[in-house]
Formats: sequence, C-alpha cells, structure tokens
Amino acid sequence: MSSAATIDPPVPPAPKSASGALQIAAATIGNVLEWFDILIYGYFATTIAGVFFPNSNPVVSLLLTFGSFGLSYLARPLGAVVLGAYADRAGRKTALALSIRLMVVGTAVMALMPSYATIGLIAPIGIFTARLLQGFAVAGEFGSSTAFMVEHSARRKAFFASWQFTGQHIAKLLAALFGFGLSSSLSGPQLHSWGWRVPFFFGLLVGPVGMYIRRKVDESPEFLKSTHTRTPIRETLATEKVGLMLGAGLVAVGTASTYFSIYIPTYASTRLHMPPSVGYLVSIVLALVAIVLTPMAAQLADRIGCTRIMLPAVILMLLSFYPIFFLITRRPGLSTLLSALIWDCLLQVAYVSALPAVMASIFPPRTRVTGLSLSYNLGVTIFGGFAPAIFTWLTDVTHDNTAPSFYLMAMAVLSIAAVITVKRRDGIYGNAKAST
Repeated sequence: MSSAATIDPPVPPAPKSASGALQIAAATIGNVLEWFDILIYGYFATTIAGVFFPNSNPVVSLLLTFGSFGLSYLARPLGAVVLGAYADRAGRKTALALSIRLMVVGTAVMALMPSYATIGLIAPIGIFTARLLQGFAVAGEFGSSTAFMVEHSARRKAFFASWQFTGQHIAKLLAALFGFGLSSSLSGPQLHSWGWRVPFFFGLLVGPVGMYIRRKVDESPEFLKSTHTRTPIRETLATEKVGLMLGAGLVAVGTASTYFSIYIPTYASTRLHMPPSVGYLVSIVLALVAIVLTPMAAQLADRIGCTRIMLPAVILMLLSFYPIFFLITRRPGLSTLLSALIWDCLLQVAYVSALPAVMASIFPPRTRVTGLSLSYNLGVTIFGGFAPAIFTWLTDVTHDNTAPSFYLMAMAVLSIAAVITVKRRDGIYGNAKAST
C-alpha cells in the first residue's frame, strides 16, 4: 500500500437495474464517436491536405496533414494524466461523461472550420487546436471505459473489456462507409469543397446520444468498494513504473497495425495506384470481420488465458508483415489486398481482444485508470500517432513500398517482449484464465 493520502470509499447508492448490454453501450458509444473522428481525419487525409495545408509538393502537403494527425497525440499524455487522475478520484462514469463532451467540441471545430483559402493561417491553426483537444479527450477514454467494463464484470473480464476494441472497429466501419460512399458519389471538387465535412457533422449527432446513455448507468462497483487516493498520479509514478512500461509495450504492435489500417486508403491510392474506393472497400470488410470476431476471441481468452492467445498471435504478426507487403506490392489488386489484410486482421483480433483485460490487471483499482491511461497513451503516442507519417516517409525515402513492414515488425518484437514479461509476472491474466 502506498503512503499517499487516501479517501474512504463512499457508501454505494442503491444500484439501478442496468443490464450488461447497457453497460457495454455506455462504454462503447463514446469510444465509437471518438475513434470515428480520428479515422475520418486519416481516411480523408489527402482531401484535408489540399483544404488546410496546400503545398506545391503533394508529399509535403500529405506529411503536414499526417503531422497534424500525430500532433494530437502530443496532447494525449497530458489528457491521460488529467482525465485518468480525475477518474480515479471522481469515478469512471463522471470521467466518461467529461471526455465525450470535450470530443464533441473538437468535432464541431473540424466540421465548421473554413478553409485555408478563406481565412488563411487561422484555418490550419484551428485544425491543430481541434486535433489537440480531441487528443486530450480521447486520452481519458481508453482507461476510463476499460476500467468501467472490467470492474462491472466478475468473471468475463476479457469479453467485456474487448468491447473497447470492438467499438473502434465499429468506428472503422462507419468511417470507411462514409469514405467509400462519398469518394464514389462525389466529384473531386465536391469532395474538396464540402463532402469531407459530412462525416464530422454525423459525429456531432452521435455525441448527445452517448451523453444520454452514459447518464443512465451505475458507477463501477469495484471503484465504489475500493479506497481512493487524492494523489493517483504520484502514486502511480511511484509504484507502477514497470507496469507503465509493460502497458506501453503491449500496445505497440496493436496501435501500429491499427494506424496502418487508417493509412490503407492513402497507401492504396498513392503507392499502389489503385482507386481510393478500393482502400475503403477493404477497410469495410476488415471492420466487419473484426466486429464479429473480437468478442468471440475474447470469450476464448476468458477460458484459456489471455497471454495464451496473445503470444502466438503477435509472433505470427511478426512473421507475416513483410510477406503481406511483398504480396500486395508485387500483385496490387482488390483480391490480393483483401486476402492479405484479412489474414493480418485475424491476427490483430486475436491479439487485441485480450489486450484491455491484461492491461487492466497490471494496475490496482485505486490507480487503475491513471495507469491504464498513461501506459496506453504513451504507447499510442510513441508508436502509433506518427505511424502514418512514418509510413509515408519510409516509402518516399527508400522508394520501397514494402518499407512500412519494417516498422511494424519492430513494434511486434517490442510487444512480444512485453507479453512474455507479463506472462511471467502476472498469473491472473497470464498463465490462468482471465475470469478467475
């Protein structure tokens, strides 16, 4: 027990009748909204580059766009500290309500900001500001929603926590559907003028729904029963340094792979010279596969143990990344791209389905959200936020379209080391079942 000041837990109120489905919806809908906005920005990177970052060199323009994409991740550590500590002091439910409100403000700025041609430098500055606010808001979402789901389930922790990533895949599906529909039905000038804003306005409609649902659920019973600390940041940094490093390492391959999926439409059109609609179509199929299989894989993890499904998956990812890129660059086409990336998607599903439950097991309830938020967002910021820019830079510098695979392989090696360490260190989610 840390020597940090503690607060006696409040007397739990009489519980309301909230079903598991409502708890899943409350945790997932905000996650869907927040990731939908992030994905839309990535999917429409080429269009946004022309609207807000015009440059005579299209590669420079695209790098500026993905650079602003990565810039939002610089706000994540701050958001993780502030919102994570807030959730450990005030509760998971309260923090989830705050994060979705902040995200809606960032979405509104993205939807309404005039172009560079209209207001000059104020436009890219406004986009930078919106991205920073969104990064700050989403930083508190993973830790709060993961803790909320894990602490509401006594025996099916991997299954409940897996909806964290199922929600991200739902967001991928919605974003890819918008990308496919808009790129197929609108001309280039229409897409540049107003079409890219449509999904951001859709996001504004989802926000109030998420706020309403989150008001209807109970606080986490484990949070209500635990002792609370007034200094969760200090306590986490003092007692959980190894846990923070392990959490960031676990996230590395998952986040790098996720952001390659964001990069797929840009990669397909700029590097493989395929129509943008092909990249969106592939993203739609991959999202559907992941939505169906992620909860199923998590149920398996609850039965056999989380690291027992994660370790083989990440080893196969390491062995598969280069062959996948070799195949899709030597024989570019819809069938080749789809078959190679479905295989990668299956491995990602096996890995990330158990990831949130494993990360939650690393930290005690009194500092769980702070630990989850810091480790996750440090991992995403370092290994994922600038991944699309790194992919673009690697392929441009090496003139090798398989170059992104080298970065993904490096992330896989890091995650393998983290999984093995967790397996040896923590028996609950490593060597035994997640439900025990």
